[in-house]
Amino acid sequence: MAKAIHMMIRVLDEQRSLDFYRRAFGLQIAQRVDFDDFSLIYLSNPETEFELELTVNKDQAEPYELGNGYGHMAVSVDDLDAEHARFTAEALEPDPLKGLSHGEFSARYFFVTDPDGYRIEVLQRGGRFL
Repeated sequence: MAKAIHMMIRVLDEQRSLDFYRRAFGLQIAQRVDFDDFSLIYLSNPETEFELELTVNKDQAEPYELGNGYGHMAVSVDDLDAEHARFTAEALEPDPLKGLSHGEFSARYFFVTDPDGYRIEVLQRGGRFL
């Protein structure tokens, strides 16, 4: 059976991205691998084994075009209201809190956008979102 281990995104400004993911989600560098033309930076936290891989192409001067295929990455938190307040205090500019339900499915969440335009959904932990 397959096990999800990481997701990769390309970032323009390494320090800005590292700062965002540290402040937003407590992600720290688990490993860094530098090549001549690019760097791979694996970020993790104690909550999960899943990692976020930041790829920094050293010759990239313009922001990446995300196109219309990327949707979002999602994380779950114990206290959505507290996290939304913390994101606001950290000036991370979270979208307003939202909720949706359909039959037995329900979710409370907000979105935040990283420095490169990637959308991240922050969900209240519970139900199928553990």
